[in-house]
Amino acid sequence: MSTAPRTFGLVAGLGVGSGIFYYKALVDAHLALGLSARLVMVHADVRRVLAHVAAQEADELAEYLAGLLHQLAAAGAEIASIPAFSPQLCASQLAAITPLPLVNLVDVISAEVERRKLRSVSLFGASATMQTKLFGALQHVEVITPTPHEVDIIGKIYTQIVEKAGASEEEYSQLRALAHTIIDREKVETIILAGTDLALVFNPVNTDFPHIDGARLHVGAIMRAITS
Repeated sequence: MSTAPRTFGLVAGLGVGSGIFYYKALVDAHLALGLSARLVMVHADVRRVLAHVAAQEADELAEYLAGLLHQLAAAGAEIASIPAFSPQLCASQLAAITPLPLVNLVDVISAEVERRKLRSVSLFGASATMQTKLFGALQHVEVITPTPHEVDIIGKIYTQIVEKAGASEEEYSQLRALAHTIIDREKVETIILAGTDLALVFNPVNTDFPHIDGARLHVGAIMRAITS
């Protein structure tokens, strides 16, 4: 491929492990195409973002994220992405003030749900993501929320994964068992891995239940956007 990719800006730090995953996955994807990656990154304060989400402060969160995107634009980024689900709280506010076109993680997943013609799904990720059914962003599919006890377990494990930038074999086994339980009990067609740090736990080899891997799907969409 002779055309150089556009310079891509990554808002990392939400959490650190997913930022590292995106960086490596994007570099590998460029290499597979015979390209040299043109990437710039900025580090977001995950504590500040989660505090805004907990307080439902959409405007404040949008302003903070827009400031980070301005830094990426100043560094030469032509297109950007925020590899996290919690910023979906301020999606409309951010869209109005972003200085860069964004490859939106939730839009990518929503398009995949429609492409597969799915009728029912469940979500794994942060507690807020599950409880709000991905902040109400999935409009054309039934979203089955796990039981409150299951949400608590999944949410706590996910928080630990974000903090440690990885998961233990026990944590992987717990999430895998819960996925099978929910699919069998609720008859959902797939589990959406709606937490980018879950890419540190599940991969195409060790995931033996129907799923949509949000992070890996997102990386593919980013590559299409910056090489088109």
